[in-house]
Amino acid sequence: MFVVALTGGIGCGKSSVSDRLGALGAGIVDTDLLSRELTVAGSPVLARIAATFGDGMLHADGALDRAALRQCVFKNPDARTQLESILHPAIKTLMLERLARLTTPYAVLVIPLLFETGQQTLADRVLVVDVPESIQIERVRRRSGLPEDEIRRIIASQTPRHERLARADDRLDNSGDPAALDALIQPLHARYLLLADMRHTQKV
Repeated sequence: MFVVALTGGIGCGKSSVSDRLGALGAGIVDTDLLSRELTVAGSPVLARIAATFGDGMLHADGALDRAALRQCVFKNPDARTQLESILHPAIKTLMLERLARLTTPYAVLVIPLLFETGQQTLADRVLVVDVPESIQIERVRRRSGLPEDEIRRIIASQTPRHERLARADDRLDNSGDPAALDALIQPLHARYLLLADMRHTQKV
């Protein structure tokens, strides 16, 4: 199957893009959603997180306290490495399982930490969704209520914007309104359908 890896910094609108591509017929596998699925109360992955970082990472009902975990890992690089060693292999395994089940014309893997995890090798093309940093900060602040200094720390922990753009096959400017995004998505989808068809034709 023809595979597109979709990535971008926090607040760039990756979900808005993947939702639109999915509505047009692409198969979507979103690793953020897989992460949430893997860390539901009572799951083996959540049990490992609690064993590693303590029960303070859990709410009273046993659910993951995402705010507490975020504070823990962004203040401590070693803790972040530990968390990634728990999450990333489990997410990748589940992602590949879901990818193998798809029967759509092409697949989109939504991977925020694409380059950080080296998973660009799983895709035929890399699509980077991009906005200026000022828009990132405003969108995240409006969505999550995080203070600006914490948002900036998250941005600084990710692959630099210029590097993401340099490593992209396709770049999508999502700094406009939803109508502008819709206008950009249609030709992108058409291109991926064509590339997927070419791949299929070569294999026949």
